[in-house]
Parts: sequence; C-alpha cells; structure tokens
Amino acid sequence: MNGTAGFMRLTGLGPLDYAILCTAVAALFVISYFKGREETDTKDYFLGNRKTPVWVGTLSFVATEISAMTIVGIPPIGYAENWQYLQFFIGSAAARILIAFFFIPAFYKFNCTTIYEFLRHRFGAETQYAGSTFFFVTRLFASGVRLYAASLAVSVIMGWHLGWTIAAFTLVSVVFIGFGGIKAVMWTGTFESIVFYVAGGAVAGWLLLHIDGGLSGAWHLASEAGKLSVFKLGWNPNDPNVLWSALLNGVFGSMASFGTDQELMQRLLTLETRRESQKTLIATIFTSFPLTWLYLGIGTLLFVFYRQNTGLPLPENADKILSHFTVTVLPSGLKGLVLTAVVLASIDSPLSSLSSSFITDIYRPLIRKDAPERHYLLMSRLSVLFFGLLLAALAWLCASGSGRMLWLAFKVNGVTAGSLLGVFLLGLLTKRAGNRGNVAAMVFSACLAGSILYLSEKGLAKIGWSWIIVIGTLSTFGLGWLLGRRPAERS
Repeated sequence: MNGTAGFMRLTGLGPLDYAILCTAVAALFVISYFKGREETDTKDYFLGNRKTPVWVGTLSFVATEISAMTIVGIPPIGYAENWQYLQFFIGSAAARILIAFFFIPAFYKFNCTTIYEFLRHRFGAETQYAGSTFFFVTRLFASGVRLYAASLAVSVIMGWHLGWTIAAFTLVSVVFIGFGGIKAVMWTGTFESIVFYVAGGAVAGWLLLHIDGGLSGAWHLASEAGKLSVFKLGWNPNDPNVLWSALLNGVFGSMASFGTDQELMQRLLTLETRRESQKTLIATIFTSFPLTWLYLGIGTLLFVFYRQNTGLPLPENADKILSHFTVTVLPSGLKGLVLTAVVLASIDSPLSSLSSSFITDIYRPLIRKDAPERHYLLMSRLSVLFFGLLLAALAWLCASGSGRMLWLAFKVNGVTAGSLLGVFLLGLLTKRAGNRGNVAAMVFSACLAGSILYLSEKGLAKIGWSWIIVIGTLSTFGLGWLLGRRPAERS
C-alpha cells in the first residue's frame, strides 16, 4: 500500500489509470496474435489479402493520419494560437477527392503492393527505386518527430526518462506489428480511433464542467482573446497561415502525404476493389475533421481554464500543455484515458509500410530474387525490427531540437515530399516516358527545397515554409517533363 501511494505521488497516476492503459496495450497484442498467426506470404502480410471492410479502413486511416501529432501537437496550437490550422484541412479535403479519382484507380490497375510499383510500370525501375528511397527519407524523419512528440508527452505524464519512453514504444510497436502485419495495423487502428474520440470528448467535457460559464463562458473569453479565428485573409506569401497559402499547402501537402506516401496509401490498398478504396478515402473527410477540431478545441478550453485559474502552475513549454494538465489537474481515470490515447497514437507507427516498401521495391528485385515466400515473410519481420530501431534513434535526436513539433514535422516532410508528388503527377497527368531523368529531377528538387527551407529558417529568404512542398512539386514535375521523352521510348 505504501509503495502504491509513493508511486502515485511520483507519477500522479492511480491503479485505475494503469488498468486502462494495460488493457488497451494488451488488446493490441491480442489483435496482433489473432490476425497474424496464419500469415504465410507477403501479400497477406502487407495487404491482408485485400479483405478489409470499408469502415475498418476508414477508422484505421484516421488513426494513422491523426497520430500523436494530433493528440499532443494540436492542443498547443489551440492553446497558444487559434483555429487557423483548420484552413489546411479544407485543402486536405479537396486533395482526398483528387486522390480518390486519379491516384487510386492507377494503383489498382497495376495491382500494386506498394504505390512505388506504379512508378516502375509507368516509367521504369530507377524511378521506382528513387520513389521508394525518398519515401524512406520522408517517412523516417517525419515519424521520428511523431515518436518524439508522443514520448515527450508520456514521459511528462509518467515521470519517465525520455529515452526509456522511446524504447518502450519501440518495443511494443516492433512486437505487435512485426508479428501481425498490416491486418494487425488495420484493426488496432480502428480501436485507436475510437479511443481518440472517447478520450478527447471526455477531456473536453471535464473542462466545460470546470470552466466558469460553461460553453458560453469559454466561447466568450476565447473569442475576446482571438482564439477562435479560423480564416486569415491577406496576400503575404511569407505567412503560412494566410487562407490562400494554407489552402494551397493543404492540397499539395495532403496529395503528397496521402497519395504518394506508402504509410497511408497502404491502408487503402487493403480494400478489395477500387470503388471500396475510394469510398474509404472520401469517408475519412467526415471522420478526421471532427477529431482535428476536437483537439484544437481542447487547446482553446485549456487556455480558458488556465486564464480563469491563474494560481495553477503552467509548463515551461506550451508543447507540454496537455501532458502537464493531465498530470496536475485531471482526476484518476481521465488521466489513464489520455495516457492511453497518446500511447496508442504513438504505437500506430509506419513500420509496416516501411517494411513493405523495402521488401517489395528494394529487397525482392535488387538483393534476393525468386526466393521462397517464407524467406520474404521472415525478412519482412526483420525489417520491421530494423526500422523500429532507426525510428527510435531519430526520435532521440529530435529531443535536442526546438520549435512547435507539428510545424517541425511539416517542414521536414516538405523537403522530399514535393519530389514524390511531382513524379507521381508526372506519371498520372502526362504521357512523358522519362526514367533516369525523373531521378535527376527528384534529387535536384529536394536539394532546392532543402536549400530554400534553410535560407528561410535563417531569415535569409522571405518565404513561408508552406511553400517548400509546392516548389518541390512544381520543380520535379517541370524538370521531369523537360528531361522525359515521348511515350514511344524510355530513357
């Protein structure tokens, strides 16, 4: 009893909180066991034999899209800034419609296991290898930031050292994804989305009950402080929150993230037919937006709560606002629910998609051809372990960085994602048949985007970071078209 009381004083968590967390984590392993015990080949491991129901695909997609960056990264924006982040979602919704009717049919036409196989069919092997490599760079760095964000939140709540928190997340992810494959990812993602909604709704409800004046009081105070601003009009290209700039970035960024990123597109490829895949992606518009708005709203409610309770201590970093509030204010039970949401958001990692791209796009065609399926299945699971360790290392490196975590993820993603989107658009919208020229265009455009981002961060170039992905996309598309050939022959 004394030991339990001492541990509660140390972490602020009670038996009910740990029971909620342990039950949720145990559910991941149960799902992984039942979904992965009969896998015999990589088609089942990476695509689930294309037997995923639409509702499971929708909720799993949302869980991957949301991730820890929404759970712990968006409330600080609502707390310290406003709701202008929602402008990006408007552009994102438009991008999903474009992807559903232009990207998905092409991927199903060639029966792709990874979307980079489309590049091989359309251009040639070199473009496929380049696309997969760019995916590795883009996804590893962005996911490293995501893992860091979640680990930071949990380390604050649990009182753990950040390094041990990263290690714990990595271990759980490698075990359940390594064994269960994409089917485990899909069904656990469904479970995670439900937890995200329940946890967010519970926290918002508790805050409204403890804010003077309830919803109307919170709305009045937040409105006076400018926290409810959604649209920012103007023409300043240096401001990424201006409406037209945010919409443009939402379209380009989401087309790159959803249409050319194996992590999210892999979920859509587990649906049996093209039409089911399209329905799934369109449905995510109506499931992702409420969740995004909910966690932005939590940040705003936290601002109002602390404005009315000035005697309560605040964290030294706004990025920790939800974690700090969870530890110091929320009652037992709700603490465990928030902790569970953060943990589940962190465990939904890109390990399955990284493994599928490595085995399908690199290992099978270049390193070991015509091996038995059992060999590829074993190597798939070993590659999950390798990428898990690599992600942990990148997350640890992020601990020395600074700035808003969500914006950092966008900036890192923009440097290479533009090259990927540019080459996919080249294949979908034109009949140019370049191959090595595409690789040169992608590399040049990534270097150009990286250079512009560096100059922007140093204050040497007056350009908003949201333009980085647009520049990379247009540069890759234009150079690829100029270096390509007529469809009669390939380079």
